[in-house]
Amino acid sequence: MPFPLSAPTFVPKNMFVQYVQNYVYHYNVDPLYQRSVESAWYDRIEQRWVVTAKNRVLGLVEEYVCEFLVVATGENSEGFIPNVYGLDTFKGLVIHSSEYENGKKFRNKDVLVVGAGNSGMEIAYDLYNWGAQTSIVVRSPVHVLTKELVQLGMYLLKYIPCTFVDKMVLMLSKFLYGDLGRYGIQRPFKGPFWLKQETGRSPVIDVGTVSKIKTRDNKDDGGLFNENGMPKHKSPNHWKGENGLYCVGFASAWLFGISNDAKNIANDISQIVHGN
Repeated sequence: MPFPLSAPTFVPKNMFVQYVQNYVYHYNVDPLYQRSVESAWYDRIEQRWVVTAKNRVLGLVEEYVCEFLVVATGENSEGFIPNVYGLDTFKGLVIHSSEYENGKKFRNKDVLVVGAGNSGMEIAYDLYNWGAQTSIVVRSPVHVLTKELVQLGMYLLKYIPCTFVDKMVLMLSKFLYGDLGRYGIQRPFKGPFWLKQETGRSPVIDVGTVSKIKTRDNKDDGGLFNENGMPKHKSPNHWKGENGLYCVGFASAWLFGISNDAKNIANDISQIVHGN
């Protein structure tokens, strides 16, 4: 179900929500919200998957039985807060980025954002806009790109080797941002698209944070799944497991990879259900 022809390349939030609502209505999808999956196991006698989920509204445990199971939690489903010395005695508020809503309650407060990934950079920018005194701790080297550069790179990867795409995108990034090393942001030795494909690390898509850092408005300090919850098999064979088990969004290949996963899974299930 494509977006309307009138839709811009980068779809605004409200338009995307409307698209999802139209999608649900058109295909008669009935999502079950406020459920937390507790377990999933394969019944070899019945040849069906059995999934138990907790209904967080009613407090009940529900059971679902199905022939196919698609895991779509994505690459960044688990939040992690490191064990920092002194954190247990810190009197202020400590939250993971997944719990952040907006910066309203942080107005006029000193806030330290740990990590300069996409979440950290966007949260820092939002905190500044809400009037917080924001600092960012940057430990690892990171690529900073615009959404237009990411789109360009994703398009070129269909036709040009990753090495050449990285060189082109980095050249444009340096032209746009200059030397970010003087602000505490170092670039990795490997290119952004190579890193995404090989390690799953994404470049930062700048929403305006870099300009604030430059003006010092933000301050910087420098089977299917393995034991880490990622597919055992590398792309392009990562999406299909055994006994009707699939995963989508684990290819480290951006939205293009998620789209390919979804289509491959849908086609595979269709062939099984309707015959080859």
